Amino acid sequence: MNQPNAIAAESHLTLLDWRRRIAEIYTEVRARLLRDPIDAHSYWHEHRNDLFRSHPQSPLHADARPRFPGLRCFTYDARFAFTAAIRPLPEKRFDVDTSTGSKIRFVRFGAVDLPLGTLEVMWLDTYGGGVFLPFRDATSGATTYGGGRYLLDTAKGADLGVRGSELVLDFNFAYHPSCVHDSVWTCPLAPPENRLSAAIVAGERMP
Repeated sequence: MNQPNAIAAESHLTLLDWRRRIAEIYTEVRARLLRDPIDAHSYWHEHRNDLFRSHPQSPLHADARPRFPGLRCFTYDARFAFTAAIRPLPEKRFDVDTSTGSKIRFVRFGAVDLPLGTLEVMWLDTYGGGVFLPFRDATSGATTYGGGRYLLDTAKGADLGVRGSELVLDFNFAYHPSCVHDSVWTCPLAPPENRLSAAIVAGERMP
């Protein structure tokens, strides 16, 4: 009778461990970014590959993990590394489409103005919350996932930090949502407001 509860508890604990590991990776990335961005990127790429191959909460289906060749990334390019202050906007609650057709509620509270264009910054409108910054660009649907990539998702530990009062927004650390690797995952997609006309040839790319 207790077996289902034990399985559920184990799943929650492994998810907790996954998020802890991601947070630890980004803590180290933030420290290395100040010294050597290329080294920080290599560390991020290597340790994410390790988690994808071996962790019980890997986005990869269990059958795919042993033969996983590693996540593909563009070569680090400093042209896509920025910092930007959040320009406040009136709060706007809206539902973001997901990969499975459902919706997730977010709050738009500001925007960042970058040389590549403007992106709206959102807050996950659930308990705890977190800053969420997805985007699509001219590579979406070609060399990257058509639904966009994530630059920040602080609820999941993906946080590049701040410098002074500005967010660190380095597109070399942009990554694909979990649904790219297995359709069982439900992932929010980048909304129309977060489409860039430029080609962001940085961060993760499709295999």
